[in-house]
Formats: sequence, structure tokens, C-alpha cells
Amino acid sequence: MSNRQGFPEGFFWGGATAANQLEGGWDVDGRGPSVDDHFTGGTKDKPRTITVDIEPDVLYPNHDGIDFYHHYEEDIALFAEMGFNMFRMSISWSRIFPNGDDEQPNELGLAFYDKVFDCCRAHGIEPLVTLSHYEMPYHLVEKYNGWASRELIGFFEKYCQTVFDRYRDKVRYWLTFNEINCGTMDMGNLFETSMIRGFSGPASEAHSTPQERYQALHHQFVASARVVRYAHENYPQFKLGNMDCFILSYAATCDPKDVLANESEMRRMNWYCSDVQVRGYYPSYAKRFWRENDISLKIEDGDLEDLKEGTIDFYTFSYYMSSIVGTHDVKQAAGNMTFGGVNPYLQSTDWGWQIDPDGLRFALNEIYDRYQIPLMVVENGMGALDKVEEDGSIHDTYRIDYLKSHVRAMREAAADGVDLMGYTWWGPIDLVSAGTGEMRKRYGFIYVDKHDDGTRHLRAQPQGLLLRLPEDHQVEWH
Repeated sequence: MSNRQGFPEGFFWGGATAANQLEGGWDVDGRGPSVDDHFTGGTKDKPRTITVDIEPDVLYPNHDGIDFYHHYEEDIALFAEMGFNMFRMSISWSRIFPNGDDEQPNELGLAFYDKVFDCCRAHGIEPLVTLSHYEMPYHLVEKYNGWASRELIGFFEKYCQTVFDRYRDKVRYWLTFNEINCGTMDMGNLFETSMIRGFSGPASEAHSTPQERYQALHHQFVASARVVRYAHENYPQFKLGNMDCFILSYAATCDPKDVLANESEMRRMNWYCSDVQVRGYYPSYAKRFWRENDISLKIEDGDLEDLKEGTIDFYTFSYYMSSIVGTHDVKQAAGNMTFGGVNPYLQSTDWGWQIDPDGLRFALNEIYDRYQIPLMVVENGMGALDKVEEDGSIHDTYRIDYLKSHVRAMREAAADGVDLMGYTWWGPIDLVSAGTGEMRKRYGFIYVDKHDDGTRHLRAQPQGLLLRLPEDHQVEWH
């Protein structure tokens, strides 16, 4: 039996967001500042800046997001209108524990997510909750330098146990760390491991060593495994997943050296983290990689046992683009996390991300053949410069084509034998771009009338789009 255009019975269909990019309410009801609250706005060509202190008269776009904190009921109702039966969202750690190492949780923060989950349930929407999506309480950055410190394992356990216990009857599907493999690169210092204590300046200049990055990842692996084990032991109704940013790459040529170079890149970028979280141990190639990159992990007694006992139930990933890797000169491709080259056979988005729906089918087959556990595509989408016409409509045929082609690719993968659980489009409602801090990089499907300078405008007769009105905070359909 199948439904939803050829997908298996029970297939989840919906949208994905992150608390730091849409919630707003950054300093209300007891919430503490998150690392993302210290990121200024940027552009495609100008990197976001990090400030140690929140400076007056500087735009921090995550502070307001799109004010989901006060409009979640309207927004979730719109998701239901689109036929969603799943909403991937995240919990803001600093809304629950404002400093991260507090003795007691913030009841107002807990109560907010009670209301959000109840609203989802009322509309027949299953929450898929990411526990750490590119944010942590900034106090943990100041005092511990983020995941560089092993002490964060305990703080994360306490936070996760608190929300598991609180929402045990409201949430069944959980993800531990968003795009954990981002921590293998310098950009992970900002979003994923938050090792930026005392750093101020352009985000692109927040550097770290491989030793620092992979030690921080080890701390996260242990924390994730302990949290998964706690959930399995106490709440058998829960399903726990990982979340990787899958950057598919191809060998640039048929030169065997290019093939080997690409294999090395795929291991580093796409397999290292999930091999640990799915299989419960470090992969065979890890020791050589550590040796060649001057990495000497401090692994404490019991860590390896934790990894074995805390393997995930299903694998999730984001998929936006692919690239090429080789030993010959290649033109650098654009994208938040790719360092490969431009594939001449592919088109690109306004931000230079290469569009490769066939790559999604290939990725699904490769992942499923490797792990043989259920998969879910929890981020996929197309950031674009949308033009609002005089009548208020937006003719985004390019986005429709993108979505259709990727859905077809998933159908083919399912026909190939992949156990595919669901799909959640990234940014079903406009939100702040993580990489650039922009609002103009829009993913559809619901238009929010907010702009890069923080202003909002009211059109007299908008048509064919969803518009958030700033005066009375209502959403109307035109």
C-alpha cells in the first residue's frame, strides 16, 4: 500500500525550521542569549560578524526572526492547510536553561513548547524535534568555549532529559545535533561546536585546529549516545535520529587519483560522523585520518561503551547540492559547507548552489546500502530572490521545478528499495538565513513581509502569497 504520490504508507510530509532562525523573542520570558544572538546580518558577499557583546544600533536578525514566538498558532495552521503531517522544529536550549548550566529549568520556556506541540497535535501534525540546531546558551561559550569542554556533555544530558521527561506524551521523534558533520570544518566553530570564546570579527575568520574540532566532536558523540540511551531506557515510544549535512561529491575525472581523492572527501565530509552514530564505533579509516592530521583524541573510560550503547534508530540528513572533487584544477563551487568544484553539467541557484536532483537519489541509495536503517530527508530546498509582482503574487516556477524534480528523485530511490520515512522542505515559511543572515534568500512557501534591514512593509492588495502584517500581527490569505 502507498499514498502521497507513490511513497510508503505513513510517509511524513512537511517543512523544517530552526528556533534561532524564526522564533524571535530572544530576551523574553526568561530566555537567555544564544550564540546566534551574537551574529550580525550579512550578505552573499559579506560574511556575518560575531560580537562578544550585543552592541546598540547593530542589526542582529535572529533577535526577531519572524516572531514565531508570538505567531506559532497562525503559522502552524498554515502548515496544516498545505497538508503537512510533520513539522521539523528545534527547541532553543537557552529558552529552557538560560545559561546552559542552571540548576533548574525555565518554566516559561517549557510552557511555550507545550503550547507549540499541542497546537501541532490539534492540526494532526507530528513534531520532529531537533535538540541542538546551531545554537547554545552563550554563557557556555564564555565559560567553557562550547564543545571544546567535556563539561558540556553533562549539561546537554540534563537539558535533554528535562525535555524528554516534559514532552514524553507530545513528541515521539527526536534528533540530537543538527548537521553534526559541520563540526569537521572551521565554519562549525560558529554553528555546530561554538568554540568562539572571546572571538569578535567576521565569521569566516573564526579558525580552529583539526585537533580542537575532532575532540569537540568526540564530546558530542558521547553526549548524543548517552541521550539516545536514556531515551531508549525510559521512553521506548521514542525514536532517535542523527542529522548530517550530506554534501555529495563526484570524482572530477576518471583519473584514479581523482576517484581516491573523492573517496577521502566523502569519508571526511559525509561518513565519519554517521559511521559513529549509526554503527557505534569509529570507522576503520579514522586512525589514519587522525595520524595524518595530528589528531590525538582524549577518550575517557566508558566513552567507547557509550558509543556502542547509544546508536540511533533512523538516519536524517539535509541535501541541497553536490560538487566535484579531484587532483586537477577545478573552479570552486559555492555553498555553506562545500569545498568542492563546479560541475559543468549542473545549473545553480542565485546563491551558486548546484542543483542536482539525481544526486539525491544516488545519496539515498548510498546511505541506505551502507546502514540499512530508515532514512528521512529533513532539509531540502532552494534559496532564491523572489520578486513580488504589482498584484502581490510571486511566480516561483523555478522553485516548483526544483521541488518536483527532487520529489521524483525520492520516488525513484523508494522504488530502488530505500526505506524512506519522510521529507521536510527547508523553510516552508520565510526565515533568517543561517549562513548570511538575510531575509531576501527565500525558500517559499509562505511569504513573510520582512526585509534585510529589519523593516516590514504593508502592501495594499497582496495576492497569491501569504503576508504577515506588522500593524495588527495577523496573517491573511489573498
